[in-house]
Amino acid sequence: MDYTIITITLLLALFVLLGGGVWVALSLLGVGIIGMELFGGAPAGSILASTNWAHSASWTLTALPLFIWMGEILYRTRLSEDMFNGLAPWMRGMPGRLLHVNVFGCGLFAAVSGSSAATAATIGRISLPELKSRGYPESIAMGSLAGAGTLGLLIPPSIMMIVYGVAAQVSISRLFIAGILPGLLLLAIFSGYLMLWAACNRSKLPEEGERLPFLDKLRRAKLLIPVLGLIIAVIGSIYGGIATATEAAAVGVVGALLIALVSGALTRETFMASLMGAVSTSCMIFFILLGAAYLTSAMSFTGLPAALADWIIAKQLSPYLLLLALTLFFIALGCFLDGISIILLTTAVILPAVQAAGIDLLWFGIFVILVVEMAQITPPVGFNLFVIQNLTGRNLGAVARASFPFFLLLVLAAILITLFPQIVLALPEAMRGA
Repeated sequence: MDYTIITITLLLALFVLLGGGVWVALSLLGVGIIGMELFGGAPAGSILASTNWAHSASWTLTALPLFIWMGEILYRTRLSEDMFNGLAPWMRGMPGRLLHVNVFGCGLFAAVSGSSAATAATIGRISLPELKSRGYPESIAMGSLAGAGTLGLLIPPSIMMIVYGVAAQVSISRLFIAGILPGLLLLAIFSGYLMLWAACNRSKLPEEGERLPFLDKLRRAKLLIPVLGLIIAVIGSIYGGIATATEAAAVGVVGALLIALVSGALTRETFMASLMGAVSTSCMIFFILLGAAYLTSAMSFTGLPAALADWIIAKQLSPYLLLLALTLFFIALGCFLDGISIILLTTAVILPAVQAAGIDLLWFGIFVILVVEMAQITPPVGFNLFVIQNLTGRNLGAVARASFPFFLLLVLAAILITLFPQIVLALPEAMRGA
């Protein structure tokens, strides 16, 4: 069988469907059906029915709508305002001062949200007006928010990790644990860059305001207790082996409802809005998941993934060269597709090749999420760029230019976990050995 013809045919079909404005899920289904009918040698309809049932009847997938709902509930509370007021006094002593609120605020909200766009929107609606009113340069405020917002994909619980875990058959709990150290590393890199920028641009920063006494800082820090408690409940229960990812998601929803209730944000209207938002987002993701699952089955019938793996083995491509090629490929896709679509579109074809190169699929999941984070701030379809554009009213080009240094920092983080894979693997190995 000529695999070159298969590849060209399927890629052409995909580009025609996506370019024609067909939904991503329907495009994936369409390409799968074309592959099955022309090259698969199996009944397309029967495979579609069995594949959809097998991939939708999954207990693991129930974590997805629960974590999405948790983020929707928290988005409608005063959590972002409380986090700003709780963090700001502690940031004043650092070079760059309140700019770090973007980074640490996004890091905290990412640990209870799971969504990059939700993280950037929630923190940005409070931090950007505050930073502007205090005289901080808009470009660095926008750039730091765009970059730090991507922490929503990497710091668990991450919706993207659930999607990858289901697609690649990798433990979601282990993915969550594997994302902790890389998430903290990326947070430190962003904060370190802001310190360096502040040291080189002292004249652009406003005069330092009055510092609060230590006891007042502690009083303000009490505002962080709800989000820290929720992080400990969700991630701590997984790391301690008390709960699975799905059970931890249920705990997170209950905790988010309690936070909303105590803050006075839990009304009938906000409850229904959060529920409908979660349903809408979950249905969209599930539809894409089913389309990708069928495409995966179609690919296996054509033999294309196995052929690609055999080709890589024959060519003896080094893992580094393969990762470089995949990184460029993912960034190119990120110019046109969202992160979930990128992962589900490519998993069927590339995972056998990745395994053939001897790359750990757990580690590769974190690497892919880092690369997808780059796509979140890559025009023209960078979702974080759209969020910040809506918050500031600035044009997309200005937001993209402000975000570019943080794109390079994401590249640096990807290089570091490639050179030092234990950054990703240390905690999962420790959890397995415990």
